[in-house]
Amino acid sequence: MTAPELLPIASVLPDVQAALDAGSRAILIAPPGAGKTTAVAPALLSAPWCTGQILLLSPRRLAARAAAERMAEQMGERAGATVGYVTRLDSRQSAATRIIVATAGVFRNRIIADPELSGVSAVLFDEVHERSLDSDFGLALAIEAQANFRPDLRLLAMSATLDGERFAAVLSDGPIIESAGRMYPLTLHYAGRDTMLDLHADMARLIRRALGEIPAGDVLAFLPSLRDIDRTVEALRGVDAVVLPLHGLLDPVAQRDAIRALPGGQRKVILATSIAETSLTIDGVRIVVDSGLARRPRFDVAAGMTRLVTERASQAAVTQRAGRAGRQAPGTVYRLWHEAANGGMPPFDPPEILDTDLAPLMLDCAAWGEGDPARLPWVDPPPAAGLAEARKRVVALAALDDRGAITPHGRAIAALPLAPHIAHMVVHARRMGQGDHAARLAVLLSEHGLGGRSDDIEQRLIRWGQDRGARADAARALARRLAGSARGVSRTDVTHNTAALIALAWPDRVARRRDARGEQWQSVGGRGFRLDSHSPLASAEWLAVADVQGTTRDARILSAARLDGADIASLFGDWMTTVTVAHYDRDADRVVAEEVVRLGAITLQKRPDSKITIAERTRILVAAVTTHGLVLLPMGPACAQLRARAHYALPALLDDAALLATLDVWLAPLLQTVRRLGDIADERIAHALTDMLPWDARATLDRLAPAHYRSPAGSTHAIDYGAEAGPTVTLRVQALFGEHRHPCIGDPPVPLVLSLTSPAGRPIQTTRDLPGFWAGSWADVRRDMRGRYPRHPWPDDPTAADPTLRTKAATLRAKA
Repeated sequence: MTAPELLPIASVLPDVQAALDAGSRAILIAPPGAGKTTAVAPALLSAPWCTGQILLLSPRRLAARAAAERMAEQMGERAGATVGYVTRLDSRQSAATRIIVATAGVFRNRIIADPELSGVSAVLFDEVHERSLDSDFGLALAIEAQANFRPDLRLLAMSATLDGERFAAVLSDGPIIESAGRMYPLTLHYAGRDTMLDLHADMARLIRRALGEIPAGDVLAFLPSLRDIDRTVEALRGVDAVVLPLHGLLDPVAQRDAIRALPGGQRKVILATSIAETSLTIDGVRIVVDSGLARRPRFDVAAGMTRLVTERASQAAVTQRAGRAGRQAPGTVYRLWHEAANGGMPPFDPPEILDTDLAPLMLDCAAWGEGDPARLPWVDPPPAAGLAEARKRVVALAALDDRGAITPHGRAIAALPLAPHIAHMVVHARRMGQGDHAARLAVLLSEHGLGGRSDDIEQRLIRWGQDRGARADAARALARRLAGSARGVSRTDVTHNTAALIALAWPDRVARRRDARGEQWQSVGGRGFRLDSHSPLASAEWLAVADVQGTTRDARILSAARLDGADIASLFGDWMTTVTVAHYDRDADRVVAEEVVRLGAITLQKRPDSKITIAERTRILVAAVTTHGLVLLPMGPACAQLRARAHYALPALLDDAALLATLDVWLAPLLQTVRRLGDIADERIAHALTDMLPWDARATLDRLAPAHYRSPAGSTHAIDYGAEAGPTVTLRVQALFGEHRHPCIGDPPVPLVLSLTSPAGRPIQTTRDLPGFWAGSWADVRRDMRGRYPRHPWPDDPTAADPTLRTKAATLRAKA
């Protein structure tokens, strides 16, 4: 172990001390291996202004505990004496403790509860480049506290890779002090990714290669997720080394085992998440194997859900990872990508504040006394859209009033070190006599992996209760503290209802099964959820869902509890609505009305309802025609002729688009006296369409496309404007006797197509030139027809004959 005075940071410690003696703010940039985490705080204890404690804030619990234990060891003490630590689940401190290493989340709760930071002389923000929301928020609150309550408070931002100028701007141009690092030489190997293998198999292959090529030293391998770690452990079975996982869900004992060298020089392979990137020296590591991937949360503002995505690590992150191999001796780094891919990696990890759930921040700011979080001194301000959505959700919990001020209920929620929805559940549960159980449930929901990874929360509660490990014990202690800090009285005679408590926290996530296999679920909030059909919860009818992950349309249930259907009415009576829902049944051609009882987006009950008004039925029928088109209407010959005329003369007058755009004008009145679309007569529709037309349009239509042709014989014949040959009139040839000119319509005149028939209505000739027909082929028609229809006139010169539709005998009788 290196003594503090031999670390590179020792050369700039006088500068740090001088900066904080002269002012209240400073920035320290020290590369990996410089020793800033363990050397700076002890060096400041002797400063004349340091009469209280120094808080050293670490981004992770593992790093906080390890840093405190290392500093204590350097002093020849145990953690809890001069140097202690405080994390969510673990604490080592005493009345003699001067340096407390804490997570940023613990500091956030402390400064909100005590803005003056009583008894604290300095706050050191370690690894601020990681840009966690808690770290950014804690820094903003510390700056506010210093400006308003504690001008004597010292603030120091420290990082291995830091945008010093940006932090200097937030810290009012505090001096930037840079330290040299100590990094032993590194040899880089770019192995490339074998796309034919799964990630865990490819990493196992590369780890075996590293063990074979480098004869000494431990291996630290970076993987994006716990699942990847577990699968890689399996893939490394039989390797000549001890394989140990390292992540935040392990007990402290297991984490210590992974960090410290094994006795007897036995080699080990440490499979870690990004938890091992910074603030941590792992004894014995000479080899780093890096997947180049990171697992990051992404908050979907529209869905109100956080999903984890695996993506490329940043250039800063992979540099930090590589540095783990060169902390104590020359090292070797194996990278599971090609060197050319370095340019495609983002330079830095994105600030968490830009893509996370801001509801906790909104409530914490209100508890701090700031209704608008954007007014705090941020390095990167929170996005407006995220704040607006967060405000809605916190107001829905009755934690804020309509003006954004915190309510008494909100203060009770904010006093608990829990996410707002979970704290809301605990506070309500205490009033119901279920405070102890709610506190245990809250810890289980807040601590990933506690009680195993089953999606059945009841099973996890049982397994946690049976677990006697250090982490499980610490979690139980936290639950007892939460139960004691929430107001109310617990009762032993109350049946614990885990699902009901979850529903208190997330009422919009209560879900009902939609299929027989239990794979598809409909939530009260309207989103669809998925569940593994092999889950023990798949047979449930209702679930109270605590945790989901994924996109809005494809969210997977990660944890839930069975909810008794009998509890729905008692739990959600205020949420239920009874409405009349009506729709058009196309097969039956009728409007079907039902009285529907709903819980959000879930339909609980349906029953027929005949009490539908004429206006509502009309609206639905009009909407059906709008959706499905005019094909639903019984338009017959009358409508066809009218629309054909309009298409001929004024093409857009009565086309589908024009009619669909004016349904309320011509169709709605027709529906007042009918129940079905099919009950409307064709002629009524035609009259309605005609009546809808302005006077000048009707006049133009009659002039350019008259509906009928009146023959010389006085008969009236409909003009077929839809005929393939053009406007056509079908009539007996005798009706045109005496006509010297061909009939025309329109302006300019267009000859009608005359379809001439025999007295029996059979076609005999089609012509656009009646005079030419009389002078030409009439003689042949006359010879043929005279023998077939001798009772009718067939004159030699039809232009000189009288038009008639009578037989010869009937004509003589009429003249007599």
